[in-house]
Amino acid sequence: MALKLHGSIFSLAGLRVLVALYEKDLDFEFVQINMSAREHKTPQAITRYISEVYADKGTDLISKDPMKLAIQAVWMEVEGQKFQVVTTKLLVELFFKPMNGRTTDESVVAEFEKQLESMLDVYEQRLTESKYLGGDRFSLPDLHHLPNLQTMMMTKMKRHIDSRPHVSAWASDILSRPSWIKVQAMQSE
Repeated sequence: MALKLHGSIFSLAGLRVLVALYEKDLDFEFVQINMSAREHKTPQAITRYISEVYADKGTDLISKDPMKLAIQAVWMEVEGQKFQVVTTKLLVELFFKPMNGRTTDESVVAEFEKQLESMLDVYEQRLTESKYLGGDRFSLPDLHHLPNLQTMMMTKMKRHIDSRPHVSAWASDILSRPSWIKVQAMQSE
């Protein structure tokens, strides 16, 4: 019996869960929900659950080694508490407002662009030490970055990613994963 994923193909959070399901090679049925009714759940808990319950399937998204798991946990927190917050503010101003015919608040962009630059400097340093944020293989911290990172690449903030060679290589790598390409194809349908 296939799993049922209740979500929205237009929810950045829901996209993370879709990628996790594809990475784990799981059969699932996608059930579109009404986002305005607040029917969605916390994706980080769901992706972690999928990774643990289906540890023997597909891509190993969380380490069994306690030290490596701790590093992955730190980077999941960085994504959730820093990257997601900053990039979401930028995406509202640079992507969603213009898409809906609203005016971008350039003072908000300037404030959060500075935060993005500082954060990406930390990412650049980390990615000189390992290929991925959580270590030498793709894992949940990288997966959680995909939706916001993809959308950031469609804004003028792309230059900050491109100007950091390790961040740029990491972004290119994770954005070209087959699981993410499948999710992108679902959005196009």
